[in-house]
Amino acid sequence: WDETHFGKMGSYYINRTFFFDVHPPLGKMLIGLAGYLSGYDGTFPFQKPGDRYEQHNYMGMRGVRLYRLVSSWLAFLCSSVQMLELSKSLPAALLTAFVLIFDTGCITLSQYILLDPILMFFLMGAVLSMVKCNSCADRPFSASWWFWLSLTGVNLAGAMGVKFVGLFVVLLVGLNTIYDLWDLLGNLSLSLVVFGKHLLARVLCLIVLPLALYTAMFAVHFTVLNKSGPGDGFFSSAFQSQLIGNNLHNVSIPE
Repeated sequence: WDETHFGKMGSYYINRTFFFDVHPPLGKMLIGLAGYLSGYDGTFPFQKPGDRYEQHNYMGMRGVRLYRLVSSWLAFLCSSVQMLELSKSLPAALLTAFVLIFDTGCITLSQYILLDPILMFFLMGAVLSMVKCNSCADRPFSASWWFWLSLTGVNLAGAMGVKFVGLFVVLLVGLNTIYDLWDLLGNLSLSLVVFGKHLLARVLCLIVLPLALYTAMFAVHFTVLNKSGPGDGFFSSAFQSQLIGNNLHNVSIPE
């Protein structure tokens, strides 16, 4: 059923038809983009699960090759690096990676038009970036430290932009950041000015950057979906007047 639902959402993006859904837009926009780039024209109705796709080019939206490779190899690489950084044990890192890469649940999810493989990409990317940033703690404000800290913020925005369950990785990174700042505050060799720089860097990269990217996703969402569709009724008359094909299109709406 979920493949039918998210496949329809991807078609809406290709047709630029406005809709309303409970999930944030990033994952569905990526599904629509994959379909568009692979030649899908957005005409399949996605009425009920099990309908044959016939001549419709759905493989790009399913992304069998892309999502399976991304989720499997990212699981392998991220889990290896994370476990190696945390445990300093190569056998433990390899065991963790193989347990994840051969998980049948991940393999099954990666075969269909779903948000979960995309969510996994950003979740594991956020944890990997956080761990790598922690490993640069002995050289703060270096290029690599800024890179991993900024990449953590980008992945947090991606995780929140696919599903709200991405807030759990935001909580994880937030707790790690609080612990890190508390440790720095207790370091008497650091001045308050240096601590302030650490605090400001984390506010910029882990709060301001993710929120800016998250907002930008919705800006793209509303820009692309400029035609009347099934989501019109959830919004105000003033908003509906901006949608092409709506009965209120270009009508002057009193304040």
